[in-house]
Amino acid sequence: MTTVRTPTVFRAARQRAGRAGGERLLHCRMPSDSSRTGAGVLMAIGGAEDKLGNKTILNRFVQLAGGPSARIAVISTASSLGHEITELYRRLFLELGAAEVHGLRPSTRAEAEAPEAVAAVRGATGVFMTGGNQLRLSMVVEATSLGRALVEAHGRGAVVGGTSAGASALSTHMVSFGRPGETPRQRMGQLGVGLGLLPGVIVDQHFGQRNRIGRLLTLVAQSPGQLGLGLDEDTAAVISADGVLEVLGKGAVTIVDGSDVVSDAFEVRQSRPILVSGAVVHSLPPGYRFDLAKRALLPRLQSLPPVEEARPARGRRASPRRDPAARRLAQAVDAEGAADRIPHRADPHPGAHTSEEASQ
Repeated sequence: MTTVRTPTVFRAARQRAGRAGGERLLHCRMPSDSSRTGAGVLMAIGGAEDKLGNKTILNRFVQLAGGPSARIAVISTASSLGHEITELYRRLFLELGAAEVHGLRPSTRAEAEAPEAVAAVRGATGVFMTGGNQLRLSMVVEATSLGRALVEAHGRGAVVGGTSAGASALSTHMVSFGRPGETPRQRMGQLGVGLGLLPGVIVDQHFGQRNRIGRLLTLVAQSPGQLGLGLDEDTAAVISADGVLEVLGKGAVTIVDGSDVVSDAFEVRQSRPILVSGAVVHSLPPGYRFDLAKRALLPRLQSLPPVEEARPARGRRASPRRDPAARRLAQAVDAEGAADRIPHRADPHPGAHTSEEASQ
């Protein structure tokens, strides 16, 4: 486990700036809001979770949903891979011992109002959201009957998980898109409205693999009341109702605490680097725990619970490990949404900008 505090700006320099006519740097401290009393467990997965081997993360999800009595609803709205991805997760969850798996794929807000979709979520002990495009997911589901049923299911104790885009959508303030890079820069990422299951936390995914530390630092500097959560691939943050996070999987969870951050993000223009100073960065390997509400590291679990590879129930189809078509589909699922980008509109006046503006 690694904890790093970024350098602080000299106190005297800040005092001189203040005496000179007002501070030019933003310095603020805000409490975290991650209380979810009585709610079920949340599982935020960084994408590319193991679907061919021991399936540690997916197995934990099924166990949290009730094991042999689990009734799981899979929402695949974020994905561009069609109903194939729904079928893949249906097979995986049945193989891992779930009693029922229902696939939901509303593509419009009108479809998210359908009574059948709402009933499936209301009857579920676990809801799983696939990867793809989190903005598509939130635009279709948020503030609809299905979105409200999802919040209600979590409130009564159902486990809600999301991988990749589905993990980001758990937040109230959701990473909608952005670009990779190590250096925090203006316009590096953008927040939208998520599904509201995890307030006070910004969730980013494929974190180490797609080099997203710069954009998470930028977003936390711009919204220091939010706690940044960066999830590596095949890694999950399992968050209990009392706000305690446990790391599961093969990678690490990076936490960025901006309580004491100093930044000039409010005045930097274009896509220039911004100051991010005083942020605390935690890198937590599997087995470590973190209190999101107190923003504090907790003692490591003495031993990780063993996870045995599930055996297919009699009469069910073979594992994707032994199914070449399913293996290829799993690889396509893991690669979905890999292009980091900010939507760009064609410039109607290409010759009307200064060289500084054109360098965006």
